[in-house]
Amino acid sequence: MKFDLHTHHERCGHANGTIEDYIIAALDADLQVIGISDHSPYFGSEQDQPFPGIAMARSDFSSYVDEVLRLKEKYKGRIEVLLGMESDFFPKHAETYRSAYKDVPFDYLIGSVHQVSGVSIFNRNRWKGLSEEKKIVEKVSYYDLIQQSARSGMFDILGHIDAMKGYFPAFSDIPADEAIDDTLRVIAKHDIAIEINTSGSTKDVGGWYPSDAILERALHFGVNVTFGSDAHKPSRVGDEFELVRKRLKEIGFSQWVFYRKRQQIIVPL
Repeated sequence: MKFDLHTHHERCGHANGTIEDYIIAALDADLQVIGISDHSPYFGSEQDQPFPGIAMARSDFSSYVDEVLRLKEKYKGRIEVLLGMESDFFPKHAETYRSAYKDVPFDYLIGSVHQVSGVSIFNRNRWKGLSEEKKIVEKVSYYDLIQQSARSGMFDILGHIDAMKGYFPAFSDIPADEAIDDTLRVIAKHDIAIEINTSGSTKDVGGWYPSDAILERALHFGVNVTFGSDAHKPSRVGDEFELVRKRLKEIGFSQWVFYRKRQQIIVPL
């Protein structure tokens, strides 16, 4: 079975195409399941859309849900369309986000940490002038936030868990193995999946999230995995799916998962 649980569209302000464009692209790529998971609104802000180029407006949230549900019915029998969302995780706003998602018929929620110490993880300048000790502090802080997101009980999947390397490939070399292992233990304990996200190939790091080294340790700790292209244009839907499946088998995985109505569905590799 071919599936892709991480896609975006024009509502977020930095992706191209409509939701239906991504569904059509999934059909063209011979996928059986396509998850729609655009960036969550900034529910912690009083403004409707404080960052138009990053996430949808709060006032767009209900129309997003309605559109996915409509398209789910339209394409029923041709491809399974899943209602998801890539949700930011901010500890101080966690309950606000939880309340916003209550009673929404999500198939799954992806929890992603996009900011550490108030700065985007993709900000190339965040590492300039930092001592090695401070770099370690920042990396450990990142994984502490991921652990908190896992413990929150809000999410089915955790997104791109080493994405800080996107525009700073040396991130992988910052020593923080204990923090990563602790994070994987927490993720396994709470039975949450991590995604293999192929969008790293579009950034400086030029690879997937997470690294093979983290995937090997994830297997050791019993963490489930899933697939997401993190497509911001329809042509990337399902990107490198077969390569990821092959690599997971080489590492030793025998299965991966997707979600339907917040229930985990196991798929043999």
